[in-house]
Amino acid sequence: MSFTIHGIGISGGVAIGRAQLVSHAQLEVAHYDIPKSRVAQEKARFDAAVTQVRSEFAALSQHVPAGAPPEFAAFLNLHRMILDDPTLSEAPKTLIESQSCNAEWALKLQMEELLDQFASIEDGYLRERRNDIIQVVEQVLKALMGQPGRAVRALPGGNAILVAHDLSPADVILFKQHQFASFITDLGGATSHTAIVARSLNIPSVVALHHARTLIRENELLIVDGSNGVVIVNPDKTVLGEYKLRQEQWEIERQKLKRLKRTRTTTLDGTPIELQANIELPEDVADAKENGAEGIGLFRTEFLFLNRRDLPSEDEQFDAYRRVVTEMDGMPVTIRTFDLGADKQLDAGGRVTPNPALGLRAIRLCLAEPHMFHRQLRAILRASHYGKVKLLIPMLSSIAELNQTLHLVQEAKASLERDGIPYDRKVQVGGMIEVPAAALSLNMFMRRLDFISIGTNDLIQYTLAIDRSDDSVSHLYDPLHPAVLNLLSHIIRSANRAGKPVAICGEMAGDVKLVRLLLGLGLRQLSMHPAYLLAVKQVVLKTDLPEILVLTQKMLRSDEPDRLSSLLARMNR
Repeated sequence: MSFTIHGIGISGGVAIGRAQLVSHAQLEVAHYDIPKSRVAQEKARFDAAVTQVRSEFAALSQHVPAGAPPEFAAFLNLHRMILDDPTLSEAPKTLIESQSCNAEWALKLQMEELLDQFASIEDGYLRERRNDIIQVVEQVLKALMGQPGRAVRALPGGNAILVAHDLSPADVILFKQHQFASFITDLGGATSHTAIVARSLNIPSVVALHHARTLIRENELLIVDGSNGVVIVNPDKTVLGEYKLRQEQWEIERQKLKRLKRTRTTTLDGTPIELQANIELPEDVADAKENGAEGIGLFRTEFLFLNRRDLPSEDEQFDAYRRVVTEMDGMPVTIRTFDLGADKQLDAGGRVTPNPALGLRAIRLCLAEPHMFHRQLRAILRASHYGKVKLLIPMLSSIAELNQTLHLVQEAKASLERDGIPYDRKVQVGGMIEVPAAALSLNMFMRRLDFISIGTNDLIQYTLAIDRSDDSVSHLYDPLHPAVLNLLSHIIRSANRAGKPVAICGEMAGDVKLVRLLLGLGLRQLSMHPAYLLAVKQVVLKTDLPEILVLTQKMLRSDEPDRLSSLLARMNR
């Protein structure tokens, strides 16, 4: 029987292949009583299983595959912390003793207790972490049942599609070593582990399918449309033929795009547009250059601070920044000071707040940790001696924050002067506009800044009061909301009028459907994930700017969703 399931597409393209299911040990836990005389033996069996999983995690940490995304190791560390927590590694032994039950059942009871606690948490990101607990418990259950972690191997033929309730970091590391055509999961949101991995692997994938693992059977034929978030099970010949054609066309288009790498980026009327890349680590520079980036529009330095127990030294940071600047060979490199907090907590932080996206994060954390901030500022300034570096401050919301930040920049410069260390004395300082308060009081920021960059991910989140990591409200995350469009228009118009360079570095910049709208709003510099650069360039090259300007003004005057969608469609014809 053929049927279709809808979810959230997190990586575009079409995959056609056979389903390969991943089972879950927790669903098959047995319950039996044990005599008092065997309690100590059962507790020792549980300890042995925890020790075994701990060893498996340690071994995986030491054998992360080359090219694996940096988040892999961070996920593993999170699971090791969960495993070491007494609520998971000690509490089940109390249950074994008090209820005289087997270790598997005690662990299952403890997991359910923990999951109930997580279910009452309002924050979407923290709720999503309940899946990490399930994944760790499954690893321990496998050890108790004599089924230690095994590699998920793709079926022969290279067209296997992994179907899972969710994927653990350990599964993903093993999965990375095998050639799956796609994977789909019941769970997952925009910030889920699966989404992050899928984007890094650049294969079509769909998450949040809810019941796919239950509905799909082993070896059934699947079509995964990652662009539209659709999975078709057992398609008929007509549908299969249509999607095979789409798959071929998708691959042809990808190959064609490579020809645009060295093409100058201008609209049909000759307006130059600058396309730059967002990166997380120095290793990403190669990908940026391969896709024709004209600079680094956003270097997310916080990833240098993650996945470790200590903090990077000034010299270590300097080496990383200098490497990027040197490899970009004269092209601009915009280095954002660390945007830690919210969903990017330091391992040593351990501080959980009810609303992390509204708490001590980004520049607020920088100012609360001046010594840590000072080291980073010195490192960035030192790197400016080797190329065109621009310093970007995240999440500004008040002029007091900006004044304090600029004072610390001057202090860092003065310390380098005292030490006789060279740096670019004219290094530009810019600010990210991602809080509505900053957008609505833009002039007072622009008087003190050299440039601004719009962070649309947070700007939309804060404007619409929507947690973008929560898939239950993700449908409300709307870049075309009239409030968002008018706020963007205000920012860009104000910056252009003041003669301040303005760029955009959020997800909107890499969305080909929105590129013309952004150009119509007056943007001339866009920064995005390297994988999107050539597709966006293709849109720019076919854009008639005068025509787009007319349609953009009509969109700004409209507040009807259907009308906005219709105008956007006309813009993209």
